[in-house]
Amino acid sequence: MIYDFDYLPAATLKEALELLNRHGDDCKVICGGQSLLIILRQGLLQPEYLIDIKGVKELCYIEKDGAQGLKIGATATHSMIEESPIIRKSFRVLSDMEHRLASVQTRNWGTIGGNLAHADPAGDPAPVLIALQSTLTATGLNGERTMPVEDFFKDYYETALEHDELLTSIQIPAIPSGMGVAYTKFNVIESEMPAVSAAVSVRLAADDTCEDVRIALGAVAPVPLRAKKAEDILKGEKITAGLLKAAGEAAAGEADPISDIHASEEYRLELVKVLVKRVGIEALANAQKSRQ
Repeated sequence: MIYDFDYLPAATLKEALELLNRHGDDCKVICGGQSLLIILRQGLLQPEYLIDIKGVKELCYIEKDGAQGLKIGATATHSMIEESPIIRKSFRVLSDMEHRLASVQTRNWGTIGGNLAHADPAGDPAPVLIALQSTLTATGLNGERTMPVEDFFKDYYETALEHDELLTSIQIPAIPSGMGVAYTKFNVIESEMPAVSAAVSVRLAADDTCEDVRIALGAVAPVPLRAKKAEDILKGEKITAGLLKAAGEAAAGEADPISDIHASEEYRLELVKVLVKRVGIEALANAQKSRQ
C-alpha cells in the first residue's frame, strides 16, 4: 500500500528547489515515477511530501551544446532521446540504447534524470554516458556543481546529490573523428533490466593505436562500473580480438556481481568477458569508420 503524503507540484526549477530546501529529508522528488511508485507501493519509502517536477518545462529539452556537443535536460523522456533527430545523427548509440530500455509505456513517461537519480546499478543509460565521457549538473539554491557520471553513483540507489539538490542536466561532448562507441546488454526478456550491460568507447590515434578507451559495465557492482584495469590493457596498443579477450577477463576480475532472479554471480562474470569483447569489436569498427 502507499502511505499518505502531501503532493507538491512545482512549475519552475526555483519553486522545486525551494520546496526541496524546505522539506529536506521528509520528501522525495517524482517526475516520471516509473521506479518510485513501485517503491512507494511496496512501503519501502514513506515520505511526508512528494515534490512533482514533471511540470518544470525548463528541464525538458535536448539541444546542441558548445562545439556540437549535447545537453539534455533531466526531465527529457526516454522516448524524446530515442526519437531525437540530433541524437540519431550524432549520438546514435544513445538512441539505440533507449530503444531497448524497458517498454514503450515506460519510455514515453520515464525520464533520463529520474533513471540516473534512482541509481539502480542495472540502469541502461549510465554505462553509455560513462563511455561518452558525460558529466552531470546538480543544482541547489546556492548554485550548480558538475561531476563526471561515474562519480555520481555512491552505492546501491545512492548518489552524490545533497538533500537540497536536483539533477538538472546531462552534458555529452562531441564524438570526434577516430572515436567509436557501442553498447549492448543481455536480458532474457526484452523489456526487463539487463543481467549485464556493457558500453565501450575507443579513440584511435593516426597510427591506429588506441589513444583512449572507456569500458563501462552495468548490473555487476553496487554502482555502474568503469573497468579501468581492462582499459589499461588496450591503451597504447593496436586493438586485436586477443587483446579484447584479455580486457574482458580483466573486467570480470574488477566486477563484483550478485546472484539474483536474473542471473547467478558466475553467469554474470562470464557475460562480462563475452560482452566486453563483443562490444569492443563493434566500437573499434565504429572508430575506424568515423575516419572514412
